[in-house]
Amino acid sequence: MAKRSKKKHVAAIAAKTPAIREVNPRQRSPSWFDRDWLRGLILVLAVILTYSPLWYAGFFWDDAIHVTANPCIVGPLGLKEIWISGSWRPFPLAITMFWVEHALWGLAPLPYHIVNVLEHAVCALLLWRILKNLSVPGAWCGAALWALHPLQVESVAWISEMKNTQSCLFYLLAILFFVRWLNPSDDQKNNRWNYPLTLVFAALAMASKSSTAVLPVVLLLCAWWVKGKWNGRHLLRVAPIFLMSAAASAATMWPGPVDPTTPSDTSSPLSWPQRVATAGNVIWFYLGKLVWPHPLITIYPRWQIDAGQATSYLPLLAAMVVILILWGYSGSWAKPLFFASAYYLVALSPFLGLIHQDFWRYSFVEDHLQNLASMGPLALAGAGVAKLGDLILPGKFWLQSILAAGLLLAFGLLSWSRTWDYESDERLWTDTIAKNPACASAYNHLAFDLLQRGQPSQAIVIVQKGLEIDPDSADAHNTLGAALFQNGDLDEATAQYQMALKIDPHYAEAHYNLGNILIQKKQTEQAMVEYQEALAINPNYFEAHYNLGLAYSLQKQLDAAILEYQKALKINPHHSEAENNLGIALFQNGQVDEAIMAFQKALQLNPNDTDAQNNLATVQATLKSTNHP
Repeated sequence: MAKRSKKKHVAAIAAKTPAIREVNPRQRSPSWFDRDWLRGLILVLAVILTYSPLWYAGFFWDDAIHVTANPCIVGPLGLKEIWISGSWRPFPLAITMFWVEHALWGLAPLPYHIVNVLEHAVCALLLWRILKNLSVPGAWCGAALWALHPLQVESVAWISEMKNTQSCLFYLLAILFFVRWLNPSDDQKNNRWNYPLTLVFAALAMASKSSTAVLPVVLLLCAWWVKGKWNGRHLLRVAPIFLMSAAASAATMWPGPVDPTTPSDTSSPLSWPQRVATAGNVIWFYLGKLVWPHPLITIYPRWQIDAGQATSYLPLLAAMVVILILWGYSGSWAKPLFFASAYYLVALSPFLGLIHQDFWRYSFVEDHLQNLASMGPLALAGAGVAKLGDLILPGKFWLQSILAAGLLLAFGLLSWSRTWDYESDERLWTDTIAKNPACASAYNHLAFDLLQRGQPSQAIVIVQKGLEIDPDSADAHNTLGAALFQNGDLDEATAQYQMALKIDPHYAEAHYNLGNILIQKKQTEQAMVEYQEALAINPNYFEAHYNLGLAYSLQKQLDAAILEYQKALKINPHHSEAENNLGIALFQNGQVDEAIMAFQKALQLNPNDTDAQNNLATVQATLKSTNHP
C-alpha cells in the first residue's frame, strides 16, 4: 500500500512539472550567433560605419559657445567656473567633459566626434541589455533600430550635443542597475551594489543634461513592467532620484550662457492655450518622424497655432485617449503598447512646449530632442519585427535575419547620408535652405560662415535673401553690417547696426560692432558709449573691455584705460596685446615699474611680440637714462 502511495506521489509531481520540449535545431539561431560579445561587436561596428563621414567634419553652429570660444574651456575661467557659474547649470558635467577633451587634444574636431560616436555605440549596447533584462522580444533589434535611426544623427554628429550622448549613457546605466535591483540575481554580493549605482548614475545623468530629470518616472514605469503593479517600496526607493530631478529642473530655469553674438529672443511668448495646443502637435510630429524620417531638417518650419480653434487641441486629446484606452484594457497585448507609449510621453515631456525653450524662436521641434523618447517606440518596433519574423517565417532563422538586416541597413544608409550634411556650416545651412526655403535664420548662418571665410560680397547677397523673409531679424541686420564693414562700406554698415539695435536694444554684439565703426570714423566718444552699452548687457565681454580701454587711451583718460585693460585681463589673462597696451597706459601714466611688469608678462605670453619687446626696451632705456644722466 505504501509502495502504491509513493507511485501516486511521484506521478503527481511529474504532472505538475512542465514537459521538456525538444527544440528543433532549425528554429534556433546558430550557436555562434548566440554569443553576446559577437552581437555587441556587430552593433558597435554598425554605429561606427554609419557615422564614418564624421571623420571629415568640423565644428559648426553653437559649438563656439560650448567649446571653441567657451572661456571656461579655451579661456581663463577654467573648470571651477563651470560648476559655480549659473551659465552652465543645466549641464555642467557635459561642459566638464569638453574641458577634459580640450586638455587632451585641443581643438582638433576629430577626437570630439570620435567620443560622440563611441558614447552612442555604448548607449546602444546598454539599451540592448536593458531590453533583454526586461524580457522584451527582439531586444537586440530594438537597440539597433534606435542606434541607426536617422533621427539620432543630430545628437551624434553635432559636437555640442555630446550633452545628449553623455547624459544618455548615464541615464541608461541608471535604468540598467535599477532593473537589476528589481530582478536580483543569486549573487548577493553584486546585488547590494545595484541600487547605490542607480543613484550614482542618476546624478551623473542629470549633471550632464537636465532633461534626464524624467528618470524617476521612467524607473517607476520599469518597476510596473517587471512587477506588474505599483509598489510603495519602489516609490520610496525612487524618492532620492525625485529630489535630484527637482534640482535638475530648477537648473533648467536658470539663464543659459551669455553669448554676446546672439540677440535676445524678441518673439512674443506663447499663451498657455497655445502651449497646450502645440504639445499635441509636437507629440505626433516626432512620432511621424520616427515612422518616416524624411525630410530631416536642422530647423523645421515654425507652426502657427490658433488657440481659438477647438480643432487645435485634437492632437493632444487623441494622444491622451490612446494612453487611457491602453491603460484601461486588460489584454496582454495592451501592456507593451502602454509601456512604450507612456515612456515616450514621459521622456518627451520636457520638450512638449509647456516650458519655454530658447529654440522656439526658430522652431517648436528639433530632431535631437527625442533622443531618449525614441527608445520606447523603437524598442516596440524591434519586438514587432521579431514577432513578425516568427509569424511569417517560423523556424527560418536566416530569412528572419535578412528581414531585420534589410530594415537596419536602410536606416543605416539614411543615417550615413544624413551625417554628411553635418560636415561643415556651409553644407548644413545649404541643406536647411534647400528643405526649408523660408528659414531666414539659415540664410543668416550661411552668410556668417561666408563672412568668416573672407567672402563678404557673397555674404551680403545671402543675408539679404534672409532679410526679405524676416526684415525684423536683428541678427541678420548685424551680420549684414559686419559684411558691409568688411567690404569697406562704413556708412551702410553703421545703418545696419543701428537697425539691429532698433529691433533689439539689448544686442551686445551690435553695440560693440557699432562702437568699432565709430572708432574708425574718429568718433571716439560715441564709440565709448556703445562699448559701455555692450558691457552693461554683458559685463564679461572681453573685447568690449579691451576696445573701451583703447578708446580711453585715445582720449588720454589713462586711469580709465588702465582699469578697462585690467578688467579685460581678468576675463582673459592670456591676451598678450592687452598686457602690452596696459603697459603703454601705465608708462604714460608715470607707473614705470608696473609698465615693465606688464611688458614682461606680454612677452611671457607671446615671446614673439615685437611691440612688447620694443616697448620694454624703450622703457628700460628711459629708466636707465633717468637714473644715470
